[in-house]
Amino acid sequence: MKYIMSVLRSMDKTLVALPAFFACVSLAVIISITYNGGSYLTRSAAVQGAAFIIGYIAIFAITMVDYKSFCKYEAVIYVLSIGLQLLVYTPLGTDMGTGSRAWLNLGPLTMQPSEFVKVSFVVIFATFLSRNRKNLASIKGVLMSLAYSAPFLALIMKEDFGSGLVLAVMCVGMVFYAGIDRKLFARFAIAGALAVPILYGFMKDYQKQRIDGFLHPDNLSISATYHVYQAKVAIGSGGFFGKGLFSGTQKELNFLPVQQSDFIFAVTAEELGFIGAGAVIFLYLVFMLRMGRGISRAKDMYGALIVVGMLTMFAFQVFENIGMNMGLMPVTGIPLPLISAGGTAVVAHMSAIGFVLNVGIRNKTFIFSNNPF
Repeated sequence: MKYIMSVLRSMDKTLVALPAFFACVSLAVIISITYNGGSYLTRSAAVQGAAFIIGYIAIFAITMVDYKSFCKYEAVIYVLSIGLQLLVYTPLGTDMGTGSRAWLNLGPLTMQPSEFVKVSFVVIFATFLSRNRKNLASIKGVLMSLAYSAPFLALIMKEDFGSGLVLAVMCVGMVFYAGIDRKLFARFAIAGALAVPILYGFMKDYQKQRIDGFLHPDNLSISATYHVYQAKVAIGSGGFFGKGLFSGTQKELNFLPVQQSDFIFAVTAEELGFIGAGAVIFLYLVFMLRMGRGISRAKDMYGALIVVGMLTMFAFQVFENIGMNMGLMPVTGIPLPLISAGGTAVVAHMSAIGFVLNVGIRNKTFIFSNNPF
């Protein structure tokens, strides 16, 4: 009990509390989207609320175990993560009508393995990079890092391009912080940019439409362009104070697609206005600043890399989702962390917060007595 109380006292209270604020915004907007005249506690809202509760349990469980203990199980976590991804190719796999076979059908519930794999990947990739930092000054070391992450990137990119893109950005952020030679980094960045047209050729039709829509924002005959146009109309029509919950016309008339996930920020801006949307962005800024503090305060490179990976995951998803709602980024299907509907994503993101808190807790100078782990 003394150990548990020591852990709880050492947590970053702001970082612990912020998900509760996101939960309030998320539930309010999801209820507004899914309410059909019956109970306000719709199935989507109930799943989202349950996911936040499970997420807080995950935070508590993760912070109880010293993050350095996970280094010992790198190989096990690696294999289990790959295995979890491969489950989507079994009879349990389903595409949920999106064209991407990226979910598991578990009867009354569905789960997207890639959300959890992104978190587990950060933990093991941080182990690999902290062990091989000196090799990052050579091409061999960089190629070793690519080989280590390639199975994850290939599987997730095949199943869900948006999640694969997030994982790729996370890899880049972690390798950069680990100390890759800057000249080498520039060369690989140029090679990656030159490979984009080749990658485009392997994309599915709906993914190509999203890129085409971004490159041709005035062509409303492209479905992705039309959806972004409707999102921008919703954001602009919200004005300063918004139209109020349950009163968004773009939402109510179903002009906005995927309202609970991809374009939930547009719904938020339409119904809660500039004030509400600005408050959400402000919460994210505070959230990421609190996470960022853990990088310089981590007592070892392994801990710092964990925080870098988790922070990069959140930062890129927030930037991409809000950007695509405003027409500043191409549509990728990346949800808004801790606000978009999705129980799997919420639990995974809360678990990521647990790892960040874990690193911060172990930075404290007091001695954890009676540590059961």
